[in-house]
This record gives sequence, structure tokens and C-alpha cells, in this order.
Amino acid sequence: MDRDRRALLLRVAVALVLVGAYAAVWLSGAAPSADEARDWGEDLGWIAAVVWPPLFGLIVFFLPWPIVAGATGFVFGTVAGTPLSIAGVMCASSFQFWLSRHVPTHGLRRSVMERAPRLDTLLHRNGFLTVFYTRLVPLLPWGAVSYAAGFARVRLRDVLLATLAAGTPKIFAYTALGGSFDDLTRPEALVAIGMLVVLTLVGIEVGRRRFSGPEPAA
Repeated sequence: MDRDRRALLLRVAVALVLVGAYAAVWLSGAAPSADEARDWGEDLGWIAAVVWPPLFGLIVFFLPWPIVAGATGFVFGTVAGTPLSIAGVMCASSFQFWLSRHVPTHGLRRSVMERAPRLDTLLHRNGFLTVFYTRLVPLLPWGAVSYAAGFARVRLRDVLLATLAAGTPKIFAYTALGGSFDDLTRPEALVAIGMLVVLTLVGIEVGRRRFSGPEPAA
């Protein structure tokens, strides 16, 4: 079994353990309520701004970022959680980019780039716009794009700016859903759901126009 497959299996195993542990706590009735979680987040004070974003970035290696953003909203609320989630996504993108630049493996490079030659070409042509568009396309893994951008020698500044510009509405929406987990009829939850619907439709159209069809000429 090659290194990349072992790494993938490890990520899946850790994710299953985390989800299983959370489910066990929830079913046992020991899970904190939204108010208890919010009180804990408030007790962290300024420490949250220092500790939470890099922790967010590390957890994203094992769980999808929307889940972590939702958890951030659940703990800190929508208002305080949104900037923490944005900072966390920036950390996650930076970590993934750094790994692709400094700890590359042939198998990882091949698995990312050979399966998406069009993305590779577009990243080399205009890294900022390509990352921007990929952040809009639904179901396209942000981590894989960050890795690909590192392989394609896109500047980290462009990756972060594109993620911030295109990704902020989605980050807010998932954080707001987590912040309204105990009452999804709240105005912020309804706004978040509406935003996700609109962003999904926009992203599908962007994906159809930018990433489907024949590979562009280099």
C-alpha cells in the first residue's frame, strides 16, 4: 500500500473516530447544549482568536471545513464565529499550500494533477482567478485546490485573497447554520440557507463554464 493511500485511510479512520465519539456523547445525553457551548466559547475570551484558527486549520485535515465552520458557529455564535471561521479557513489553506510546496510526494502530485489536467493548466495561466472560481463550485474540495495551487507555483497571497473573496459568503453561511443549530428558523439561519442555495446555483454555472469541456490550450 503506497504512502498516499495510507494517509487517506488514516484521515478516514480519524474522521470516523471523531464522528463516532461525538455520536456516542450526543446519544448519551452528555453533549453540551448550545447555551453551554456558547458560555464555554465566551470564557475563552481573546485566547480563542489565537488558538482557534490554527486548530481549525489542523482539524480540516480530518474533517470537511463546512463541518468545522458549523462547529465554530455552534461554540462562538455567528457574529464571533464568522471571523474565526474565516481565519481558520485561511490557516487551513496555508497549511495545505505549504505541504504541497515543501513536502511533495510523487503520488500526491500525480493523484491531484493528473486527474485534473484542466485545473493544472488554468492554475498556471491565472492562479488567482482559478482559485476564485473553484471556491464557488459546489463539492469541489478546497483542500485539493490548495494542494494543486502549491504544485502549480501559484503565490500563496493569490490563494488566500481568492479564498477570502469567493469563500467568505460560504464560510458565513455554514458558521451561521452552526450558530443557529438549536433553532434553524432564526433569520440568520434562513439567510444562510438562501445564500447556500444561490451560491450552489452560481457555482454549478461557474463549473460548467470554467471547468467542463475540452482542456484549454496552454
